[in-house]
Amino acid sequence: MTKTIPDYSFEEAAQRRGYSRIVGVDEVGRGPLAGPVVAAAVWLDPEHIPEGLNDSKALTAKRREKLFEEILAKSDVSIASCSVEEIDEINILQASLRAMERAVAGLTVKADYVLVDGNKVPPAFGLDAEAIVKGDARSMSISAASIVAKIWRDRLMVDLAQQYPGYAWEKNAGYGTKAHLEGLRDFGVTPLHRRSFKPVHNILYQDKNISD
Repeated sequence: MTKTIPDYSFEEAAQRRGYSRIVGVDEVGRGPLAGPVVAAAVWLDPEHIPEGLNDSKALTAKRREKLFEEILAKSDVSIASCSVEEIDEINILQASLRAMERAVAGLTVKADYVLVDGNKVPPAFGLDAEAIVKGDARSMSISAASIVAKIWRDRLMVDLAQQYPGYAWEKNAGYGTKAHLEGLRDFGVTPLHRRSFKPVHNILYQDKNISD
């Protein structure tokens, strides 16, 4: 199977249709049991595109870190999130879309076209946009956004792990690994856990039954 490497063809196609400020947006953190969902929007300067952009999951940690710094130095970048409370209130899909909306709205220069990773365009963009399935492996702008969002969220979870030790967030970024689930059983649910997610909900429900 041929490996897909992101290129600039989606951006160029939008330029040919008359758009000038084309940005990529991606989110990270839909699956974890704890922490916010984070989105990044990135406008790449066509004259200064960092070399080696790819889907963040296809890169080594060291390469991601280097690209993260390069993207921040050479591009217009906006990072936004949706809190655990919002995730529990409106569901993770809607929270992911809301985080992407906030990221695009936060750019220094307003975009006129957005390339979105996935199969849904957030309704509140108020901008022309297209959804690209597996966009982080196909569009350079989305790839850059995926790298920024992942590094930023991973670093946040390392910081939050200092406040709430015992769940191994510094290693699992809030995903439901064995160590995280053991922490939930041993230490209970923190304010940063998503109560609408089944493993967390089940522990809360068990605790309620026991206390009743």
